[in-house]
Amino acid sequence: MTDYILMTDSGSDIDEKQVEEWDTPVIPINYYINGNVYENKPDHSEFPVPEFYNTIKNGAKVSTSAINTVSFIDYFTVFLKQGKDILYIAFSSGLSATYQNALSAAFELKEFYPDRKIEIVDSKCASFGQGLLVYLCAMKKKTGASIEEVRDYAEQMKMRICHEFTVDDLGQLKRGGRISSAAALFGSMLQIKPMLFVDDNGKLAAYDKVRGRKIAVKKIAEMIAGEISDDSNPIFISHGDCIDDVNEFISIIKEKLPERECVVNYIGPVIGAHSGYKTLAVFCVGENRGAARMKN
Repeated sequence: MTDYILMTDSGSDIDEKQVEEWDTPVIPINYYINGNVYENKPDHSEFPVPEFYNTIKNGAKVSTSAINTVSFIDYFTVFLKQGKDILYIAFSSGLSATYQNALSAAFELKEFYPDRKIEIVDSKCASFGQGLLVYLCAMKKKTGASIEEVRDYAEQMKMRICHEFTVDDLGQLKRGGRISSAAALFGSMLQIKPMLFVDDNGKLAAYDKVRGRKIAVKKIAEMIAGEISDDSNPIFISHGDCIDDVNEFISIIKEKLPERECVVNYIGPVIGAHSGYKTLAVFCVGENRGAARMKN
């Protein structure tokens, strides 16, 4: 069986320890702070995450850009030259052009490496939800599954990755064009916390709003408990420098699911540039993404 590489991008918020444990190279996505460009690497060596969130709090202008086709060609070629096939799990096409650019790169590379397989999966996921899908695929690969088997598994599982999150800084959503200036102003005054998820098209969507951070954290726990499937897969949690809220969520969810493992990472700069400081995001494997919302 031909050797293959399972890889993803930094939209997954996987850290350097997980890269090593799961054997999953990560292609960095660029982000910009006041016009200066940085690579969102798993070790955050160019810009530590807490410092990134401090820049946001201090009003820095932040933005991101998709991985372009030329960069994909460069990254993929390293492994193709080694005689390895590639399975790449991409940041949601509903949130970035990264997936389409990867497809273009794969098409161009087929001319030069006709005997190699380059499989591209649109995760329809974001942040550590994408990370959870990559984790599942990495575990599948470790059982000896072929590149086609892991690809098909990824396609099967991606619609079962449930995303539940809330943001604290409505101003960041306003700057990203997600809500109006008036909505941001009145929402902040009233301590309104939007409840959001990633839908089946891989796009950001709101389904509710609550007053106060503690209620928002409790709501996420209720939704996860309503969605999570009866298996042993861990709950993945990512956060925008708000570990106290993470601990609050874990204390609530452990009352409902005492044996379930929780894995915690930062929300990196690529996602954090849009979601902002103190975003709390929780991900699990469920039967389908809308299960809890259909019950409510």
